Amino acid sequence: MSAPLSPELARLVEAARLVREHAYAPYSGFRVGAAIETPSGAVYAGANVENASYGATICAERSAVACMVAAGESAIARVAVYTEADTLSMPCGICRQVLGEFAKSATVVAAGPSGARTVPFAELLPEPFGFAPPGVGP
Repeated sequence: MSAPLSPELARLVEAARLVREHAYAPYSGFRVGAAIETPSGAVYAGANVENASYGATICAERSAVACMVAAGESAIARVAVYTEADTLSMPCGICRQVLGEFAKSATVVAAGPSGARTVPFAELLPEPFGFAPPGVGP
């Protein structure tokens, strides 16, 4: 486990813990909450939403990213993921790729009843896939 969380990360973990209560997980029973903070200080939270067609399931992290983008923001400073699992749960591979669009220098904290672990996002996805359509960006 890491050192005690900063007040900023503790606030974000609490937002993730609270939104987890709204998760829709009738198939797996694995409810997840995520909260992201942007450089502006805004916090966007999301919960996982399962579907009978598992491929249509949306993870909590991607749900939070969608809320952020819908609000007009496009950068992430911090990410918190909260589960009640015995083992801390970092974002899955798909979520890491989606977060990589917005969170290149973000801090990620996985938290639960057993504590919390904080890592730089770059450690979770050191070489993300990238794509620049012709004529767009470097």
